[in-house]
Amino acid sequence: MKMDPAFFSNFLLVASAFAAAFAAALWLSLIIWTFRDIRRRSRDPLLRVLAALVVAVLFLPGIIIYLILRPPLTLDEEYQQALEEEALLQSIEDQALCPGCSRKVQSDWVACPNCHTRLKKACHNCGKAIELAWNICPYCGTSVPGARQGEDLLAPSSDYLSNPPSSI
Repeated sequence: MKMDPAFFSNFLLVASAFAAAFAAALWLSLIIWTFRDIRRRSRDPLLRVLAALVVAVLFLPGIIIYLILRPPLTLDEEYQQALEEEALLQSIEDQALCPGCSRKVQSDWVACPNCHTRLKKACHNCGKAIELAWNICPYCGTSVPGARQGEDLLAPSSDYLSNPPSSI
């Protein structure tokens, strides 16, 4: 069987056209991918253009250079990381201090283990720890001994409703 030179020439022409089209599509897709990727990683417009130009001019070496030099985190990842750090700092700063010795105390402690200052009192009905200044237990709703008795603490008194304060 003899190979026809015209068939071989046409086959090479089609194969080289296919390879050129594939290379052009790859080149264009790498430029678009680079621009989209740098847009997620930086707000600087000059950096966006330069990253796309490096890939457009240098093609495959350009994409390798871009992958080496691009910022490691996206803007969204940086924002999430900043939120996590802020929440961590806030949880550290929000830790309660003893009014007697200014040492850190836990929120559920009734007394300071260092200076023995009373931090909270126990409800007589349910036994849960409540703040010293509270006149009613927020867990069971009973009034604390020594607080005003006989009146609903959340409702205005009948004296206030019959004689409202005069305006200035």
